[in-house]
Amino acid sequence: MNDLPPDLPPDLARLRTVETFLALNLERVRAEIAKQEQLAAAPQRAVEVRPPAPEWLIEQLPSGRTTYVHAGDCWAAGKRAHGISREQARRALADGTEACPVCTPDTALGFVEG
Repeated sequence: MNDLPPDLPPDLARLRTVETFLALNLERVRAEIAKQEQLAAAPQRAVEVRPPAPEWLIEQLPSGRTTYVHAGDCWAAGKRAHGISREQARRALADGTEACPVCTPDTALGFVEG
């Protein structure tokens, strides 16, 4: 009595062919699984490699003139704002750049004119 399932061929040559076919397809399936796992992990990797948000921002007009110093998380900062260091923010305030009236970075920086 043959113990093979009814859908498998009974001879060795054809069984080897089926084996090769299944091995090749298993390799393709595993490659696709690896690809899908990479795609699923990509958003998390992007978050992990994202640089930290700047602590301070300075906003500039197209002419290059600075308008405001902002805290790094200020919602009022415009598209032309870019990150600066704490010392650069203090220096900009000392040089006359206005502090944003929304986030009041001058208070957070302990800046006192005079």
